[in-house]
Amino acid sequence: MPVIEKHPVPDQISLFSTFVPFLKSLPFDRLPGLESQLKMAPLNRKQDIMTLGKGMDATLSAVLFLFYPLENGHTATVFIQRPSYNGAHGGQISFPGGRLEPTDPGLDFTALRETHEEVGVPPHTVEILGKLSELFIPPSNFIVSPYVGITQKRPRFIPDEKEVESILEIELSDFFQPAHCQTRELSLIGGYRLTTPCFVINGRIIWGATAMMISEFLELVRKG
Repeated sequence: MPVIEKHPVPDQISLFSTFVPFLKSLPFDRLPGLESQLKMAPLNRKQDIMTLGKGMDATLSAVLFLFYPLENGHTATVFIQRPSYNGAHGGQISFPGGRLEPTDPGLDFTALRETHEEVGVPPHTVEILGKLSELFIPPSNFIVSPYVGITQKRPRFIPDEKEVESILEIELSDFFQPAHCQTRELSLIGGYRLTTPCFVINGRIIWGATAMMISEFLELVRKG
């Protein structure tokens, strides 16, 4: 089983009204870092991930970990499932995001721009509150910067037809349920198989870099 601490759901996170001030109080300048990310890393990729992309001329990219209230007032976040294709991340569930373009003034701009392009969330409606640790993704040779943001109401999501197969909304409290944190052997596109820790929620499997970024955020929340 993944080495994830099994604590109860913090009282502050379930309702968006109490989560926002709690989120704003988190110490984004003192992140748990690589150790917490590696708790959800695929077993055969840990060593490559630990190189942090040194000497690889990796592509810079950014994603957005976006929180918003559902109709019931609960805190939720959004993921995309990418279309199935014969590539490093075909069919996977991820945060909205993508590579830094030459015209982007910074990686926070990249995260907002890509989220707008992929799921239709207007950048001006999002408040960026912090940034998690950078993460090297060996299969695609990307270094990703995860930004944490909020929007005050549930967005009207508009998926990009080419880049998004489906949109997945998950309540933040679901990630604190021990039964949702598992280890699975996965069959990937191209016949490749690997064993990895993952989150299994509503029949969907979230693994790889996305699970690693979630792992760091959960630890940050637990330590408050």
